[in-house]
Amino acid sequence: MASASRQREFPAILAYSCLVTDSRVAALFDVDHTLLDVDTGLYWARHQHRAGMISTANLLRASLWMIRYRLARLDQETLIGRIARMYAGTPVAQAEAEVRGWFETEMTRFIRPAGLDRVREHIAAGHIVALVSSGTRYTLEPLARLLGISHVLCTAFEERDGLLTGKHVSPACAGLGKVVHAERFAAEQGVDLAASYFYTDSYTDLSLLSLVHYHF
Repeated sequence: MASASRQREFPAILAYSCLVTDSRVAALFDVDHTLLDVDTGLYWARHQHRAGMISTANLLRASLWMIRYRLARLDQETLIGRIARMYAGTPVAQAEAEVRGWFETEMTRFIRPAGLDRVREHIAAGHIVALVSSGTRYTLEPLARLLGISHVLCTAFEERDGLLTGKHVSPACAGLGKVVHAERFAAEQGVDLAASYFYTDSYTDLSLLSLVHYHF
């Protein structure tokens, strides 16, 4: 359950009591610390360690990478490349099942009620709602289904013959890569980003924030 302080933070950004109603408008949502109270990557790594899926050394290595990224000592493209290599040879079906089970069992309690309300408001207004995250579809698709969101913009791990290759498809959906993904999505869906909404907590999303009209 989100703490009281967390629950107060999100409603404070709900500045628009009457949403723009236009089918060309999108509402884009970051995930970690926006719709969820936590860092999904770190929680997944801890789960893998508890389940004996990764060693203590690999858990510490992944944690160090995340710390270096937050301190701007490691860019997101490099970080995601290193993480992808850890899954080389993993069956895609296995990855889908394991992450889905973990998310449904352990992560739904971290969904922010105010974030869920905001998603529902945008859907009711006829907006095209999408998750936009550096995570992969394995984590984000269960969340999207639960929230009733039809679109997921995310980092793709390369798949071949039913296996993960250990590479990701560049650019990752992070930093300037989020702009690439969002602009491609806007072109495909006929969305006007300049009239759209974007919710995020991260300074790395400043480039995408500059393209939308309503940002939080």
